[in-house]
Amino acid sequence: MRLSYTKALNRALADELADDPAVCVFGEDIGAGMAGPTLGLLDRFGPDRIVDTPLSEQAFTAMALGAALAGRRPVLEFQIPSLLFLVFEQLVNQAHKFSLMTGGQAGVPLTCLVPGSGSRDGWAGQHSDHPYSLFAHAGMKTVVPATPTDAYGLLRSAIRNPDPVVVFAPAAALPVRETVTWELAPIPLGTARVHRSGTDVTLVAVGHLVHDALAVAEELAGEISVEVLDPRTLHPFDWAALGASLERTGRLVVIDDSNRSCGIGAEVLATAAEEFRLTAPPRRVTRPDGAVLPFAPALDRALQPDREQLRHALRAVMK
Repeated sequence: MRLSYTKALNRALADELADDPAVCVFGEDIGAGMAGPTLGLLDRFGPDRIVDTPLSEQAFTAMALGAALAGRRPVLEFQIPSLLFLVFEQLVNQAHKFSLMTGGQAGVPLTCLVPGSGSRDGWAGQHSDHPYSLFAHAGMKTVVPATPTDAYGLLRSAIRNPDPVVVFAPAAALPVRETVTWELAPIPLGTARVHRSGTDVTLVAVGHLVHDALAVAEELAGEISVEVLDPRTLHPFDWAALGASLERTGRLVVIDDSNRSCGIGAEVLATAAEEFRLTAPPRRVTRPDGAVLPFAPALDRALQPDREQLRHALRAVMK
């Protein structure tokens, strides 16, 4: 079976809706499936569970938070990642903290799905962020799948989780297709995946950049043995998997398509320097500090990490 990333999200939603009557979906234009993951769900599960909302993220997030407290498992679709800024207080200060501040007496099993995080051709500054580091910093469970099977398995686990989870589906990963010869299943949050084994450098790649990392690792195979590690979940992060990889390689490069300062790349480098064995200074490949992607496609691409920058970082850490 050939499975696309978007179809994997759609199938995960459909399977959870079928398995658990408490699951429901809120969002704008989800009845028509405009973004892809909710296509066909309205016809199958009806308007009581697939709820087209007005153009107000704060309104439907508040509605979903209340539904979660009342025993439902809502999934919110945000078609543009920057819309999360509008509801940041509701998610981080309310949904995330509610179970802790009530001593576990009430929970908020709420999932936010962002099918199109990051740059899409010419979508400009207000539509092209990857704000996952903000949620990881706040302590919310934060997921960035790179492949269709991971998108399926991690979304199902996110929906089943008793806490709020934000699932970022990078726009550049949506066209990815994967041949699947096994039964799809949930994947536990907080578990990394080694896509390629190596002995010289550990390359941590976030989201869609896993595919660029694998391409560069293959290209440099005769020169550098690169191990490609996909964290999959940014919080909780699988530090044990990173430590095991660095025991084999002793060198670290991180590639992350978000801004440099205070990004997840900085956290990986800092923790590696504090906790693990490094034989060379680590490197990170990111967007520049404070980057805001412009409308012009050439300028948009110039601000994103690319394969040439990655080649340079891998060679530099080997010196």
